[in-house]
Amino acid sequence: MPALAPTEFEGRVVWLGRVPHREAAPIACDPLDEMTLGFGGLEGEVHAGLTRPSCSRVTAQHPKGTEIANTRQLSLVGAEELARIAAALGLEEIDPAWLGASVVIAGLPDFSHLPPSARLQGPDGCTLVIDMQNRPCQFPAMTIEAAHPGHGKAFKAAAKGLRGVTAWVERPGTLRRGDTLGLHLPEQRAWRPQGGGDA
Repeated sequence: MPALAPTEFEGRVVWLGRVPHREAAPIACDPLDEMTLGFGGLEGEVHAGLTRPSCSRVTAQHPKGTEIANTRQLSLVGAEELARIAAALGLEEIDPAWLGASVVIAGLPDFSHLPPSARLQGPDGCTLVIDMQNRPCQFPAMTIEAAHPGHGKAFKAAAKGLRGVTAWVERPGTLRRGDTLGLHLPEQRAWRPQGGGDA
């Protein structure tokens, strides 16, 4: 019996980008028309690789700098949530490059709260596995502040719960702007530490 179920929900790729280096801010991000992904993510991207050093997101599990599996190969952002962040900052729009985004996807509601282990699958079978919600950090705030003085400082509060998700490549392939991605969800109920036991 399949553990993952296709849903009727689909998202459309509206933007692709590559962060070429790890300098703090302003964030540099190259827009792309297509993105060829291997098991290590996008070759030449700062977050690519099969492994990575642990960062602040997982220091409760691994001391900072510990070599771990790389489940943060890509940064996925919802187009509608970007618009909400922009409105909260008093801007007409947010350039995805300011966030170091890899893929911007339109049409999937409540994007930043898609469950871990959900899959997004493209036309050629390219499959991304959602790892966890991304957290707002200071670097996009600094980048926005440089582009629009007086607006970047409020980024972390404005982007809370709207910053998108991190993901890794389960099945290599190519993503292109305009592609439709199908959403697949794990077939299991939410974890209940009290009173669990039923299927």
